[in-house]
Amino acid sequence: MSDSVERRVTVADIAAAAGVSRATVSKVLNGRADVAPATRAQIETMLVERGYVPTKRTKRAVAAGRRGGLIEMLFNDASTPWAAEMIRGGEAAARAARVGIVVSVLDSGPRRAQQWLEDVSDRGSRGIVLALSELSPADHKRIAQLGVPVILVDPVGDVDSDDPSIGAGNWGGGLAATRHLIELGHRRIAAITGPMRFLCSQARLAGYRAALERAGIPPDDGLVEHGDFHYSSGLKSALTLLDLPEPPTAIFAANDEQATGVYAAIQQRGLSVPRDMSVVGFDDVPVAQWISPPLTTVRQPIAELGALAIRTLLAHEEGADLPQGRVELSTKLIVRASTAPPVR
Repeated sequence: MSDSVERRVTVADIAAAAGVSRATVSKVLNGRADVAPATRAQIETMLVERGYVPTKRTKRAVAAGRRGGLIEMLFNDASTPWAAEMIRGGEAAARAARVGIVVSVLDSGPRRAQQWLEDVSDRGSRGIVLALSELSPADHKRIAQLGVPVILVDPVGDVDSDDPSIGAGNWGGGLAATRHLIELGHRRIAAITGPMRFLCSQARLAGYRAALERAGIPPDDGLVEHGDFHYSSGLKSALTLLDLPEPPTAIFAANDEQATGVYAAIQQRGLSVPRDMSVVGFDDVPVAQWISPPLTTVRQPIAELGALAIRTLLAHEEGADLPQGRVELSTKLIVRASTAPPVR
C-alpha cells in the first residue's frame, strides 16, 4: 500500500476556500433555501471542482434534513370554521406522508410579513400554502427568492406572481344558491358578501347577480350588504336588510358564519326561518347542520383543498410539475330546511 493516500475533501475545506462558514456549506448540501444564489453557485462549483464526496454520515444527514422539512400554512385568521377545515385536510395529507406542518397567522404590524419570511427561512421549510392570506407583490417576490414552492388557496387578490392557485367554484356556487331561491319563487333576494378584496367574494357576488339577470330580475344594489365573513357582520347586515321599507324574502350569505348571524337577526325581529325569511349560506362547515333549522348552503370541499395543496407540494418535491394557473374544485348546493317558497 502506498504511504501517500489522497486526503478526502471535507466540508471545512470547501468552507475555507469559499470564505464562508461550514454551516453555509451544509445548507447547500441539505438543499436549504436560505443561501444567497451567488454564494450557492460558488459553493456548488467548488464541490464539483474539488471532488467533494459526501461520507455515509453526511448522506444520511442530508436525506434526513430533506425528509424533515416542514410545510407552512399561512392564514389571515385561523380561528374561522373555514380555516379549521382547511387545516384539518392539510394536516391529514401531511400526516399520511409523515410530514409536519406549521400553521401561522399573519398578524398586523409593519414587520408582520418580514418576520414570517425570516421564520420560514430559519425553519428551512419545504413548501408554503398561502390560504386566504394577504401578502404584497413585494412579499411574493421575497418568497420566490427563498426558492420554496408555493400554492395559493383562494388568493385574496391579484398578485404579481406565477404561483399556482387552487380553489372552489365560487361563481358557480353563488349562481346555484341564488337560482335555488328563484326557483322557490323569491324575487327580492338579498346578498351579504365577504370582503370584496377577496377574489372568492367577488366571484360569489358575480354568480348571485348572474342568476338574477338570467331570471330577468334586475339586480338591486340596495339589497347587497358588504360583510367580512364573520358572525357580527352577518347579524348587522341582516338587521339593515330587515329594516328596509320593502325587505327581502330571502338572503344569500357568502359564508355559513355570516348565515348564523342572519339567523340571529331574524330571531331578534321576531321572525323565523324559513317561514318569514329563507337563508342560504356558503361553505357547508359543520355548524350548517347543527343550527336550527339546518342551513341550506353551498358545499365547497374545504378539507380537500387543504389536502390537495399539501399533496401538490409533495408531488412537486418528487419531480412533478406544479399546476399552471388555477385548479378549481366543484361546489354543490346542499338543500336543507332553511329555504322555502315566500309567503308574501
